[in-house]
Amino acid sequence: MGISPGAYAKVASVDNEKNLLTVERGNETLTYDPRRLQGVTVYRESEQAFSEGDRVQFTGPDKEHRIANRELGAIGSIDERGNVEIKLDSGREVRFNLEESRHLEYGYAVTSHSSQGATADQVLVNVDTEEAHEKLINSRLAYVAVSRARYDAQIYTNDAGNLGKLLSREVSHAAAVGTEDSGPAAEHSQAQLPAEDHGQAMAMEH
Repeated sequence: MGISPGAYAKVASVDNEKNLLTVERGNETLTYDPRRLQGVTVYRESEQAFSEGDRVQFTGPDKEHRIANRELGAIGSIDERGNVEIKLDSGREVRFNLEESRHLEYGYAVTSHSSQGATADQVLVNVDTEEAHEKLINSRLAYVAVSRARYDAQIYTNDAGNLGKLLSREVSHAAAVGTEDSGPAAEHSQAQLPAEDHGQAMAMEH
């Protein structure tokens, strides 16, 4: 179809009956069956007002500047032309124009999934039992969210009475290959699946 990796297009229309997607690229319009084109990521554009000192998070990888998806940093400088300098939490500084790397949002609150591997002095965790799917509130969420904090972790919820029980639910799954023993060794034939993106907000203070 003449679409190179990393190219952007805007969804123009969707035909549910024929299962066809129409996208626009500049003055060009393309219609195709999305089942035949793999590796497509969908984004929603929004306007953000950034200032010096803002905490930011990259919502997509940037190979040119060696920035990983969900990497965090702080804006050191920004001008009216969109030229920005960001100091990553790793200590490295990157400079680019926002038109070149548009996958940027505020980094004051992150999901528990994207916070894995990160550490902060203080962590504020929001667990909304009505907004999140009940199966996503479990012991894995509790561990990932609270263990990010060095000194202090606080949990905010709409249902304090039942939260302890919900966060105690185990989500381990049996391994695909195991033994038939029923002794103590069999207890170790369990594998942890990768953590889902729970969608629960976490604010981190450095």
